[in-house]
Amino acid sequence: MMNRIDLYISRHVLGAIFVVMLVIVGLDLLFALVDQLPDLTDGYQFNDALYFVAMTAPRRIYEHIPLCSLIGCLLGLGTLATTSELTVMRAAGVSTLRIITAVMKPVMVIILLALALGEYVVPKTEQEAQSFRTIEVANGRRGASSLEQGVWHREGNTFLYVSAISPNGELFGLTRYQFDDNWKLVRSSYAKTGVYTGDGWALSNIMDTEFLADSTRIVRQKSEQWDSGMTPSLLTTIIMEPGNLPISGLHAYSGYLDEQGLSAADYQVAFWSKVLQPLAITGLVLVAVSFIFGPLRSVTVGQRLIAGVIVGLVFKLLQDLLGPASTVYGLPPLAGVLLPILLSFLIGWRLLRRAG
Repeated sequence: MMNRIDLYISRHVLGAIFVVMLVIVGLDLLFALVDQLPDLTDGYQFNDALYFVAMTAPRRIYEHIPLCSLIGCLLGLGTLATTSELTVMRAAGVSTLRIITAVMKPVMVIILLALALGEYVVPKTEQEAQSFRTIEVANGRRGASSLEQGVWHREGNTFLYVSAISPNGELFGLTRYQFDDNWKLVRSSYAKTGVYTGDGWALSNIMDTEFLADSTRIVRQKSEQWDSGMTPSLLTTIIMEPGNLPISGLHAYSGYLDEQGLSAADYQVAFWSKVLQPLAITGLVLVAVSFIFGPLRSVTVGQRLIAGVIVGLVFKLLQDLLGPASTVYGLPPLAGVLLPILLSFLIGWRLLRRAG
């Protein structure tokens, strides 16, 4: 009997989460495609924009899983509450804890999906999407030298700017500014492309500018061997947004930045956000369950939907503000990420106790 009840509740909750995911992610993808239209050129056409948006779909699903879980549980359990099925279950001796356990079973499937997406799928698809778009947009305008996206990095006395790196390890648009021990600029160099050779990079189409005492000298080369400790995996980590990196990559790169004496705050915030996402999803689901047994027991579907969107957006806003703010005020990044999660558990627990 209990297994049937668990299956019945799980089917309603999982179905509602799936429908909410389709709507929210579908709208997000549509808006993303519209946002690409101003960048269309001869090199970056509509089918390229479709490919780019499609490759960002796993990242968008991953980002929306907590909100979709919250709203899906509100709607799924809300349907059972509206038809008085939850009341009948409780009258038949099914405890609130048992109902919460039944709700958490499909949510655990969602959590495992989120972990797999964030660790194995999103880093690869997002790298492919960003490098593809950057290169294609540049090719449709003024060539690789006009790449607009990239990242700065320091290696010793050399400052690097990498515009893009493809999934196969080929970099595009490498600019190097070399300084002496007194931090005086002595050389700048631009390479159109580079291929990793195992012990360095084989650069092509290089233009060097040497800064002499009273003049400059420009040297053009077809190829150059650049001896550097930078590997394709490290460059990929640097050029991608912290939130799109796997947990293992965030941990390793945070340690690398600490060794270089550089700030790793953004990567530490992203690391703890990913590690604690299962707790965040669980906390939001607990809030949804407490709402159904408490203040949203007998309201309309529209009111439950609005409440879910508001709570989800407030939770997301708190995470986006408290995580970076904790580093500004010298607090551990873990504290800023953990506070909204603890708050959601506290609210859910208090409302469930009040509802009895």
